Amino acid sequence: MTIHPVTILGEPVLHRRAEEVASFDSGLKSLVADMFETMDAAHGVGLAAPQIGVGLRIFTYRMENDDGVPDRGVLVNPSLTVGKISGKSPDPDEELEGCLSVPGLDFPLKRADWVRVRGFDADGAPLDFEATGWFARCMQHEYDHLDGKLYVDRLNDRYARKAKRARKERGWGVPGLTWMPGVDPDPFGH
Repeated sequence: MTIHPVTILGEPVLHRRAEEVASFDSGLKSLVADMFETMDAAHGVGLAAPQIGVGLRIFTYRMENDDGVPDRGVLVNPSLTVGKISGKSPDPDEELEGCLSVPGLDFPLKRADWVRVRGFDADGAPLDFEATGWFARCMQHEYDHLDGKLYVDRLNDRYARKAKRARKERGWGVPGLTWMPGVDPDPFGH
């Protein structure tokens, strides 16, 4: 297993739709193992393949939930049915979201409290479950990566301006920027 560098906002693979996985083979299983290793080293609750520079529709997660779903898993070629998203402003104390590809920053974002997730595990076995609360947020966040979206792309105007200013101050938004979990300082202070 290998820990991979995490790509930072601006890397092209993060901003385009990932390709479907065609083969459930040993190469896929190796990639998934590397993704878990990288996610764990980064202290993340999720990691999408584009975040390690691989443009495939795969994400891993690690999150306790009350939905009867294993706390740790992988989704390959997932689809999401998303519940209603409230039109209210996000609560800056309760709805903060962060991302390994936007290291060290978090912003309030409104998400749906319910999603239905369908896809496959690394062996090609079908998965179909509902997720609620923070687990639903995690599923939406990781799925967005597969469609070339980062959570900062969904922020309301107020927080989008703050994110844009932070990106400019840090020199992000250009290709080639990464950070190495377990080697570089943890941007989230774990």
